[in-house]
Amino acid sequence: MTERHQIKTNMLIALFAALIAAGAFIRVPVGPVPITLTTFFLLVSGLLLPVSGAVLSAAVYLIIGVAGLPVFAGGSGPAVFAGPTGGYLVSYIPAVLVCAAVSKPSKTSETSRSLWRDIISVVLASLIIYAVGVPWLKWRLDFTWVKALSAGMLPFLFGDALKAAAAVSLAAALNKTAPELLPRRV
Repeated sequence: MTERHQIKTNMLIALFAALIAAGAFIRVPVGPVPITLTTFFLLVSGLLLPVSGAVLSAAVYLIIGVAGLPVFAGGSGPAVFAGPTGGYLVSYIPAVLVCAAVSKPSKTSETSRSLWRDIISVVLASLIIYAVGVPWLKWRLDFTWVKALSAGMLPFLFGDALKAAAAVSLAAALNKTAPELLPRRV
């Protein structure tokens, strides 16, 4: 990897960590779990960055939140992980890892993208977020499964589908119109 390529990749990792953090400030309170744009930026990073870069951008976001910077929708510091939204935060790294790995271009061409692979990757990432976040919410608030699903998944399905579609569309557009801005995803 050339020094120029590494600098570009590092800048994009930092940019996506900042965008994920900024997404937490765009929130709509709907109960114990707010609607935010963090997952949108998480998905976009998974679609555009190499696997290691996508994971690192999510890790940087989580680390700065644990360190006390107010980047989580529910506050800051390690105590947020003990709260009802902690499971959603914990899911970010495995979710973005799967998103980036599944959407990675085929070996035949490093620029070849597959719309279906991208769609599958964002769906799988979203399912991982729910699979970790909802049980955590149930456990932390002593909810029934019905109440946990009603508070931690059902209100988000339509919006998450829109965010996933927007992430896939944005990634496709950037790959088509400005591929030189993006790192190679090999």
